[in-house]
Amino acid sequence: MVHCGQAVGEGGVVMNERNDQAGEPVPDAGDFGLVSHTLAGLPIVNHILDRLGLPRLLDDALDEVDGRTKLAPAAAIRLVITNLVLGREPLYALGEWAARYDPALLGLSAAQLGALNDDRVGRALDALFDADRASLLTAVMLAAISEFDIDTTRLHNDSTSISVHGAYRDADGTQRAGKPTPVITQGHSKDHRPDLLQLVWILTVSADGAVPIAYRLADGNTVDDPTHVPTWNGLVALLGRVDFLYVADSKLCSRQAMGHIAGRGGRFITVMPRSRKEDRAFRDWLQTHTPVWTQAARRPGARLGEPDEVYCTTPALTPSAEGYRIVWVHSTAKAGRDAASRMTRTEAGIAAIEALNGKLAGPRNRLKTRAAVEQAAMAALHDARTERWVTYTVSGRFRLLCG
Repeated sequence: MVHCGQAVGEGGVVMNERNDQAGEPVPDAGDFGLVSHTLAGLPIVNHILDRLGLPRLLDDALDEVDGRTKLAPAAAIRLVITNLVLGREPLYALGEWAARYDPALLGLSAAQLGALNDDRVGRALDALFDADRASLLTAVMLAAISEFDIDTTRLHNDSTSISVHGAYRDADGTQRAGKPTPVITQGHSKDHRPDLLQLVWILTVSADGAVPIAYRLADGNTVDDPTHVPTWNGLVALLGRVDFLYVADSKLCSRQAMGHIAGRGGRFITVMPRSRKEDRAFRDWLQTHTPVWTQAARRPGARLGEPDEVYCTTPALTPSAEGYRIVWVHSTAKAGRDAASRMTRTEAGIAAIEALNGKLAGPRNRLKTRAAVEQAAMAALHDARTERWVTYTVSGRFRLLCG
C-alpha cells in the first residue's frame, strides 16, 4: 500500500512532516488530501507482461474500431488478464477492484478507469473472440519460450472437465462469426458432478516449470482418446519440430494415436491400461518369476521422517502389440499406499461379513437357504469393494467364516 500526500489547495505546500516550530507557518489541514493506491503484485505482473510483449501484441490483434471509444479493447483485455492473476473478480466488479490501484500500473489513464464497466469489458471480450486468437496465442507462447528460455523437449498433456452452473441454451456448437464454439453439455464429470453441464479443458504444459504451452476447449461430452492427435499436431505447428517427448495418461495408449505420433517421427510416453493383454501377461508372469529391478530415481519422502520414495524399472520381455517398448515401473510410495488400501478394504470386508452374521443370528432373519446367504455375502463384499482379499465359507446353521 502506498500513501501519497497531495496538495489540493491553490498554492498549497507539500511537506514531509509537520513542523510546529515557532516562526514557521503550519498549513491548514484542509489544504491536504490523502490518496491511497494499492500496489500488491502489480509491478511483478507488469514486468512479466512487458517481457512477453503482451501489451503490443494485444494492440496489434485488437485494432481500435472507433476513435471515440472510451476504453480501448486492448487495455480492457490487459486489465482482465491482470485481474485473473491478482483478483479473480467478476466482470461487474472490475471497476470497484481497479479503483484501488494506480491507473497507470493497470495500463489505464484516469479517464479510462472512470469509463470502466462490465458493458465495455464485454465488448472488448467480443472483439477478442472476433480477432485471430490462434495467431495471438502462438505469438505469446513463442515470446514466452524465447524470453524465459523454456525447455520444450518434454511436454505433458492432460484434460479435465469444467462444470458450469445455470442454463446455456445457446452454447450448442453453433458457429459465431464463422468460428466454431464448444457445446456445454453433460459428459463424464471428473469432479464427480454429473448433475452439472460441463466443458472439457485440454492443457499441455512444459516439464520445465509446468508452463502452459497450449490449450484447447472441447465439447462437454468429448472423450480423451481422440484428442491427442489434434493436440500433438498443434504442438508440432507451434514448435516447428517433432522431436519433443509427448507425455500423457492411458488415453494416449491407442493404436491410432500412438501410430500417428510414431509414424511422423514423434516420441511419446503413456500409461498402459489394466485392460491390455500385455498387463495381464506380465502379472501372470510375476507369479512364478522375479524380475530384475533397476533403481531409476529416488526422492525424499513426502513428510519429515518418512522413507525415501524409490522408483525402479524393468523392461518387458516383449513389446506391445503395436511394437512399442514397454517398461514396468515399481514405486515404493505406491506400494505403501496399495498396502494401506488393501488393509482398509479387508477390514471393511470383514466388518461387512460380521454385520451379516449378526443379521443371520437375529430373530428377523429372512435368509433361509444357503444360496440366499451366499448371495448376501457376495453383495456385502462387493459393496465394501473387497472381493479380491476376503473370502467366506458358510458353516453350520448359516454362519459365515472369513478367509
